[in-house]
Amino acid sequence: MKLRIDDMTCEGCARAVTRTIQRLDPGAQVQVDRPGGTADVTTQAEGEALVSALTKAGYPAQILAA
Repeated sequence: MKLRIDDMTCEGCARAVTRTIQRLDPGAQVQVDRPGGTADVTTQAEGEALVSALTKAGYPAQILAA
């Protein structure tokens, strides 16, 4: 799935986004495009759970493609 992630301004933010996703699904594969503000995620977790967790972590997110 492809996620739009706001407020991801540095590599530390990108690592925090990856950690947040992998807390929900330790086997998730995450490819972050920090300049583009997106992440491609292969996961068993539900999209809405990811959006909620990322938003709570300070990175408002939305699903662009499932």
